[in-house]
Amino acid sequence: MAVSYNGLWKLLIDNNMKKMDLIEKIEISSSTLAKMSKGELVSMSVLEKICEKLNCDFGDIINYERKEVDKKDGV
Repeated sequence: MAVSYNGLWKLLIDNNMKKMDLIEKIEISSSTLAKMSKGELVSMSVLEKICEKLNCDFGDIINYERKEVDKKDGV
């Protein structure tokens, strides 16, 4: 998984919200939330909606996690 939404999940906890509250407040689909729960990519417009409603920045909700490199492959 290269994308982490752990910042979003922490922000929800800090705001006493559940994932279902996010669906209702942001008006995103349950399939979009499922993608985020799996660390999959979602559109920038979804991230923008979240930031606007929760008064935060992209860096507060999402971050890039580097994959470990196999030294044998040299990649």
